[in-house]
Amino acid sequence: MARILIVEDEPRIASFVAKGLRADGHVATVAADGHAGLDEALSGNHDLVVLDIGLPGIDGYEVLEKLRAQGSAVPVIVLTARDSVTDTVSALEGGADDYVPKPFRFAELLARIRLRLRSPGGADPGSRDGALAAGGVHLDLRTRRATVDGRQVDLSAREFALAEIFMLNAGQVLSREQLLDQVWGFDFDPGSNVVDVYVGYLRRKFGSPTIETVRGMGYRFSL
Repeated sequence: MARILIVEDEPRIASFVAKGLRADGHVATVAADGHAGLDEALSGNHDLVVLDIGLPGIDGYEVLEKLRAQGSAVPVIVLTARDSVTDTVSALEGGADDYVPKPFRFAELLARIRLRLRSPGGADPGSRDGALAAGGVHLDLRTRRATVDGRQVDLSAREFALAEIFMLNAGQVLSREQLLDQVWGFDFDPGSNVVDVYVGYLRRKFGSPTIETVRGMGYRFSL
């Protein structure tokens, strides 16, 4: 479990990210403007910061500059609609550890958060050196490659994202709504059967027993 600060002035996006992080077992705090975000980030109470650039008060670049100027080494992932090369370089040279452009998939953001977190207990359960392993399935989060019992399988970006969410929560039941939120995003049609379709794809590639259907509740990735 990590303590993560979300500095984001758009309530819908802030709520979406916070909900996903809490579902993954983290403590999420939201700050809605640059000044509040800087104060929170400097408090020492957070293990990582997800930072928007277009903020009221002071923008994300200034938050990042002041944060680093005061000696804070807290990991910062910039999450913003500004996706030009200039913006990306400015953020990284200003001290950001990573940069995720909007629109984004929560699973990708979560993967980047996991790779940036540095906790006293080490890596998350089931992971080592940027990898996840459970039930004979191995995911390399850096190369985005998957193997099943040592045999490489090809996954689309969305299949990989869904597999990652399952494996981060191996043994736990995940509802269709949770999976839809975390893999397809907050603006996806909640009535879609896309989750069931992609679970079928993964079952064919991983083996049918790997992902169980829990009637009336959702799906569970078997350990």
